[in-house]
Amino acid sequence: MGQVLWRVARNQQFQQEYSEQSYLARECGRRTAATADNVNHHRPGQGGIDIYQLLKARKSKEEQGFIDLEMLPPELSITILSYLNATDLCLASCVWQDLGKDEYLWQGQCKSTWGHCSIYNRRLPSEFSYRKLYMQLDEGSLTFNGNPNEGIEYFMSKGILNDHPKELAKFIFYTRTLNWKMLRIYLDERRDVLDELVTLHNFSNQFLPNALREFFRHIHAPEERGEYLETLITKFSHRFCACNPALVREVGLSPDAVNVLCYSLILLSIDLSSPHVKNKMSKREFIRNTRRAAQNISEDFVGHLYDNIYLIGHVAAS
Repeated sequence: MGQVLWRVARNQQFQQEYSEQSYLARECGRRTAATADNVNHHRPGQGGIDIYQLLKARKSKEEQGFIDLEMLPPELSITILSYLNATDLCLASCVWQDLGKDEYLWQGQCKSTWGHCSIYNRRLPSEFSYRKLYMQLDEGSLTFNGNPNEGIEYFMSKGILNDHPKELAKFIFYTRTLNWKMLRIYLDERRDVLDELVTLHNFSNQFLPNALREFFRHIHAPEERGEYLETLITKFSHRFCACNPALVREVGLSPDAVNVLCYSLILLSIDLSSPHVKNKMSKREFIRNTRRAAQNISEDFVGHLYDNIYLIGHVAAS
């Protein structure tokens, strides 16, 4: 009796599974047909460019998954290649020589890495090549990272930069490939370029610790306290006050007061971030110590400075 009941239950299970599979097969077939109709409905007419046909026009199995950019509209091909870096663009030029050597692409490569060069503002001859310029800029940057003075001389010899402090400062400010240690050595020697570089910063409506972080991202702080650090803090203090005249009036800031606050922020950053400091400085201690040196600054303002360092971190982190 038990075996009979088991066989009846088993047969019912098989019937249920079969009916479910049949339903799924019919549903899958219905959706496939609907998708095909939808694709056919959205295909462009004969007057336009049929991207679907371009993707289908592959002659062999080796070309599966590979789109020939020369079959696409030039604007679309250039847009696709514009997402490549310089190395990949050189490799692409081995396959698509005309597209990979397009001047528009190499102009974008130059200006995305070296945002300002004196040569950008000149009338360029007809035979000028941005691809060649990129190679020269890359060579000059590598030379600068080995010897800053030789790197600048290389740029000037190629006509890329003018020998003027403001032009050199703009080049440094908008360039992302210069080694910060070599840059620090160069700026320590060329204080005229450093002065122009400081004036390129706009600290309007910025909170003091955030402005100091931005400043040290472009002009890295030295590892040890010395005359160069004092020069940087002094120049920053004057620039910050010049950019925030309303804050100077409301809070009672002055270049000397900002100078004191900057050193307090650096010391607090080291205290809170160093694993060697066991007993971290409290907010109350920071307020008390800072107001001894800058008595005109309100307790609330100094307290907000502490909160910023505690939540965001070091103001001069590399």
